[in-house]
Amino acid sequence: RPFHVEPTNIVSVNDDMQRVTDEASAMNKRIHYYSRLTSPADRALIAPDHVLPAPDEIYVYSPLGTAFKVDSCTDGYGKNSSIVTIFMIWNTMMGTSILSIPWGIKQAGFTSGIILILLMGILTLYCCYRVVKSRKMIPLIDTSNWEFPDVCKYYFGSFGQWSSLLFSMVSLVGAMVVYWVLMSNFLFNTGKFIYNFFHYINVTDIVPGTNGSNKVICPSAASGHPPQNRSVMFSSGNNTGFELFEEWWNKSQTVPFYLIAVLLPLLNLKSPSFFAKFNVLGTVSVVYLVFLVTVKAARLGIHLEYNWFTENDFFVPEFRILFPQLTGVLTLAFFIHNCVITLLQNNRNQENNVRDLSIAYFLVGLTYLYVGVIIFASFPSPPLSKECIEQNFLDNFPSDDIMSFVARIFLLFQMMTVYPLLGYLARVQLLRQFFGNAYPSVFHVLVLNVAIVGAGVAMARFYPNIGGIIRYSGATCGLAFVFVYPSLIYVISLHRAGQLTWPALITHIFIILLGLANLIAQFLL
Repeated sequence: RPFHVEPTNIVSVNDDMQRVTDEASAMNKRIHYYSRLTSPADRALIAPDHVLPAPDEIYVYSPLGTAFKVDSCTDGYGKNSSIVTIFMIWNTMMGTSILSIPWGIKQAGFTSGIILILLMGILTLYCCYRVVKSRKMIPLIDTSNWEFPDVCKYYFGSFGQWSSLLFSMVSLVGAMVVYWVLMSNFLFNTGKFIYNFFHYINVTDIVPGTNGSNKVICPSAASGHPPQNRSVMFSSGNNTGFELFEEWWNKSQTVPFYLIAVLLPLLNLKSPSFFAKFNVLGTVSVVYLVFLVTVKAARLGIHLEYNWFTENDFFVPEFRILFPQLTGVLTLAFFIHNCVITLLQNNRNQENNVRDLSIAYFLVGLTYLYVGVIIFASFPSPPLSKECIEQNFLDNFPSDDIMSFVARIFLLFQMMTVYPLLGYLARVQLLRQFFGNAYPSVFHVLVLNVAIVGAGVAMARFYPNIGGIIRYSGATCGLAFVFVYPSLIYVISLHRAGQLTWPALITHIFIILLGLANLIAQFLL
């Protein structure tokens, strides 16, 4: 791609040549990275008008469910300022886990939940430091274009290459399954709201809840009832039509299948770059969720009672044995380790990487802490028990709640634009490893996409628990990318340099054991 440099404000020919050289070098690094995701014949990620439209536009893809584009944010040399870098990391990490943080705090207990969010943030940040430093500790090799899987391959050979692929696929497919469950949920509640509004139906729910204009419900208390609209009274001129709607608009039995008609064709597109244009909605959705919980808390008030180890009808203990369920969720909530090198390598001042990464983690942790604590503290107990807090806290607001309806609309559209990008990443990583081409044929791509969609539909149908899915996938991929690989690579590099000490060895063995215990605990509790 040709580069044109305006002569204005160029002090000397040497400065002019240096700018061209720096800009070309930055562009070449980006082209090299994206071209590695596909075969040479597949130009889906290297066409200038798609992923690299100009030196001042950057697409950042994350297996966590975020695709982020920065427009006109660079300094003209293909580099980002610290503020842009911090925002990109924050935006990439803020995923669907935020919806399950209040549930996780309930499972762990209020006090222990706050402590665990802080400790997991610090621990995952330290492991992220180790990832960033890992490629710089390899001597005599140019690792400027390496990603963390490349580092794993260097230290562990083919085992590192294939195991990193496996755990990366776990994070990708896990995110896509969570997305399908949530999209089914949001589409169901949105359709229910629209139908009731236009047909002038006033539904009285049998689900226990508070009274008044700021209603909060407890869906888990009505788990013995059919998982439909759960309504017994309505005022409408056409009762048969309402019953027919309930039969064909069911959260687990019909709605997950309706999504196939829209999303399966989108997964088969060769290039998903069009959908990256809409991912500013991810930031808008998070900001709106923070606004929603703030307004709800102001209206509901604070409802807390400290019972350190005993449980009563309305409150949970401050410390609970179920705390590993929160650590599993937090492992995925703070997971950025397999793409953090990509995000930081375009930072204008590389010496600020540690500082910028720390600030981004602080902001992410603050966002999680704010949403989780506010929802838990303001949940109206009594009359409802804190045990009623759902794995998706939006489920604690009825479908006719206007603010929750807007949040579901935002999240539904944002997830429908991100889902094809996640599918494309899964296709690139898997098919290119086996066939050397991200799009070997329509048949190969269709089989893979049907398998991924089938997993999402099955989970939405039989296990629509996003908290459970997040903690299982988070603890699994986190074991490799957060706890084991960064610690082992650091220990091995110190040993080869003759700098390994017993405190360093014991510390990193302890981190590995924490990750293993975190994974095992998910299946025991």
